[in-house]
Amino acid sequence: MAAVLIILAVIIFIIVATGVRVINQYERGVVFRLGKVQPVIKQPGLRLIIPIIDQMRKVSMQIVTLPIESQKIITKDNVSMDVSAVAYYQVADPIKSVVEIQNVVSATYQIAQTSVRNVVGQSTLDEVLSETAAINDKIKLILEQATEKWGIFVSTVEVKDIQLPDSMQRAMAKQAEAEREKRAKIIAAEGEALSAAKLGDAADIIAAHPIALQLRNLQVLSDIAVEKNSTIIFPSQFLDTMKSVKQFMADEK
Repeated sequence: MAAVLIILAVIIFIIVATGVRVINQYERGVVFRLGKVQPVIKQPGLRLIIPIIDQMRKVSMQIVTLPIESQKIITKDNVSMDVSAVAYYQVADPIKSVVEIQNVVSATYQIAQTSVRNVVGQSTLDEVLSETAAINDKIKLILEQATEKWGIFVSTVEVKDIQLPDSMQRAMAKQAEAEREKRAKIIAAEGEALSAAKLGDAADIIAAHPIALQLRNLQVLSDIAVEKNSTIIFPSQFLDTMKSVKQFMADEK
């Protein structure tokens, strides 16, 4: 009798042991009972299922980094480029991710790759280079609409790298150089215009006060002397300058 009880105890222990499951904090358990999914999702911790009758699949709830490999795309204005991206998603509904799709990772990757190609192909080169944020939002919206029925939440999509042909890079470099030269010439012309205006004002002042021109000549001579030159050329009006200064000083007294 005792042997029978021991055997029964061992059998019960084995049955219970085969029905014990450990679910990690980042996982959720989807239970199928006789092939039919149960609405109650198993939470993290030590959980029991009915052996043979129940089957449980663990679903990771972690955010998944999905790199989208570089692919050759032709833009709306017929420019060929290689574009790669990265997407971040996680499972929002474990039951849908198991029941609605066979391989959620592969399906999400295919949709992401196609979305990048379509969105970039419908944009011009300037839009791809300058409006990356808008393109990311468009790709993310397409992914959200496609993966929502699979219980997937797409958090972020980013265009990671854009490779242009060498000929296009050279053309863009020439364009940028021409643009910089144009701005430099415009700035120089504006400076000349301001300088001419100031010189005109100075000329009006000098015309009203002739002695100011003579004082300016003396200042130029002083600047030349600072340079330690051995030869100084005096302007022809230098003697007139000295007389004018003496006359100015006498008038001031």
